[in-house]
Amino acid sequence: MSQALSTDILIVGGGIAGLWLNARLRRQGFATLLVEKASLGGEQSVKSQGIIHGGAKYALHGALTGASEAIADMPRRWREALAGNGELDLSGVRLLSEAHYLWSPGSLAGNITSFFASKAVRGRVDQVKGEQLPPALQHPKFKGKVYRLAELVLDVPSLIARLAELAGDGLLAAESITPLHEQGQLVGLVVDGREIRAQRIVLSAGRGNAELLATLGLTQPAQQLRPLHMVLVKGPTLKPLYAHCLGAGPKPRVTVTTHPAADGEWVWYLGGDLAEADGVARDSAAQIKAAQQEIGALLPWVDFSSARWATLRVERAEPAQSGLTRPDNAFLTEQGQLLVGWPTKLALAPDFADRVLAALDRAGIQPASHAPLPPLPRPTVAHPAWEELF
Repeated sequence: MSQALSTDILIVGGGIAGLWLNARLRRQGFATLLVEKASLGGEQSVKSQGIIHGGAKYALHGALTGASEAIADMPRRWREALAGNGELDLSGVRLLSEAHYLWSPGSLAGNITSFFASKAVRGRVDQVKGEQLPPALQHPKFKGKVYRLAELVLDVPSLIARLAELAGDGLLAAESITPLHEQGQLVGLVVDGREIRAQRIVLSAGRGNAELLATLGLTQPAQQLRPLHMVLVKGPTLKPLYAHCLGAGPKPRVTVTTHPAADGEWVWYLGGDLAEADGVARDSAAQIKAAQQEIGALLPWVDFSSARWATLRVERAEPAQSGLTRPDNAFLTEQGQLLVGWPTKLALAPDFADRVLAALDRAGIQPASHAPLPPLPRPTVAHPAWEELF
């Protein structure tokens, strides 16, 4: 058996939620150790579009839902962190866009939807025209309406790298994780033969939570997987676009974000309704064809003649909901020494950390003294999907 370790909080899962929580705890004086079985951010986080939502996309019928209210304060908190004066110091993380946009292609239904969305989130939406339009929409043939949202779009790989820096020496690459019990109580985990004891254990491993819970002999909380079939297009003529294209329904017709590739070209990453439902059922070739038809109809002036296309399947892990609906908030449940949760979306990572900190406070958990951690094998940082696909 390797040398036993002790810490205040043991976190399993190195996505944005676990990394953000880890940094918040360390900043408040807690000793932490974060365990990751793959690469940091390599499951859901690095496959996200990087949008820090403020609620507009959840208010497309003119009424603020629980989701839009819960998430409304997230852009402010992230902005403060990016400026280096928030709950974390994320200065140095690359900001891809100061704003995300609501874009109606000119159809009557789309214009009505965008109008109600702007009224529902008053104070956070402004219509833009002319040179204020995103570069990809600054074309004489564009006839739609565009609203600027006070929402950010981040370069997720640089965010993961910064949060890994804030983890200091408290990251551990793992292959096997098993429970450590004493007198019938969970007191820690055994990671690759190394006993790690902690006051509390937090499972923030996204899809991996289900496997971890099974290892612990638990069936609750139940998990749901919401599948997406994203489309990526890379080409030398693409211009940046960060927008929800609206249709007649309650979801964006397509959501476009733009990401820098290592060779200097831009990559459009396409989600929204295109990536759900019918998109999930299509194979890669059919999904690419559907995306080409959709984007070709919406943006006929964009030259895709030298573009390359690919698809990426993503499974968003969340607490189980009736009808596979999207949860409104970050989720956390307590079972003795164990805390299990999902942030449910990138923007809500601070909310997830709030819930863990509140649970620790209710339980009277305070930082304790621990021996310094020895040198530990460190997990790698995930590579962006577009670098793997193109």
